[in-house]
Amino acid sequence: MMKKYDSITLKEELIITEIYSIHYFEYSKDFVYEGESHDFWELLCVDNGVIEVTADDRIVTLKKGEMIFHKPNEFHALRANGKTAPNLVVISFDCHAPCMRFFENQIISIDTTENFYMGQILTETKKTFYTPLNNPYICKLERYPNTAFGSEQIIKLSLESMLISIFRRCFSSEALLNYPELDHPMLRRNNDELVSQVVQYLNLHIEDHLTVAQICKDNMIGRSQLQKLFHQKKGCGIIEYFSYLKIDMAKKLIRENRYTYSQIASLLGYSSYQYFSLQFKKYTRMTPSEYNSSAISFFENDKN
Repeated sequence: MMKKYDSITLKEELIITEIYSIHYFEYSKDFVYEGESHDFWELLCVDNGVIEVTADDRIVTLKKGEMIFHKPNEFHALRANGKTAPNLVVISFDCHAPCMRFFENQIISIDTTENFYMGQILTETKKTFYTPLNNPYICKLERYPNTAFGSEQIIKLSLESMLISIFRRCFSSEALLNYPELDHPMLRRNNDELVSQVVQYLNLHIEDHLTVAQICKDNMIGRSQLQKLFHQKKGCGIIEYFSYLKIDMAKKLIRENRYTYSQIASLLGYSSYQYFSLQFKKYTRMTPSEYNSSAISFFENDKN
């Protein structure tokens, strides 16, 4: 007897309908772009260095691994800081899915999965279009006569997958209350995922001076929820945990013996060597020099 099968049509929550440009720019440290606006989406991701971005009435500074989204008709401009030559990925596209409301005014720190999708987009773009990726004045992608099978589809799917990954990772249950029509069980991060995301974010910003407010903003999580989670999962507050990560990195750098103690303090964003030394002793019960000459440093180095 033949069984009867019923098919289902798979839901597509986010669809890229058009691609306008894909660029990879290696700008000089004095680069200035006066700005533009257009009626489609644009994302900018810093692959290296630092860039100052104007988005309507906001001015923000982005570092390596950070991404900003410009919604349709939002004015945006760029300015390098005169010290660091930035490398930027810029992709403009059309997407009319309701979930794109989430990306308005967002600045995201991308994770390894999203960075992989970004790499896929750039790799396939170079195979598919002969338009130079570093020319900001090109307004239309031109195809090679013969391209690899499915290359344009990989670009589309990689961009969709990257956006879906960001949405799933960053769209907290707290934010869902503001967008009830977007509520979906798959979009609710559990506590372990939230803690893992924040820990990854802290490691990416290990050289920075972070505040609780900045951590909450960048990870789309409320202050009380964040502190409660870290006390439950890590046994301490978020800033104390961040300090622990910094000292753990300092220990690693001391064992590598490539930097002076003052250089390590500077690399990890401490305001002075004296404060770094006090923090180091608080967490290890030793000064940096005492740690360097101790047996425990050799033991920890051997473990690695």
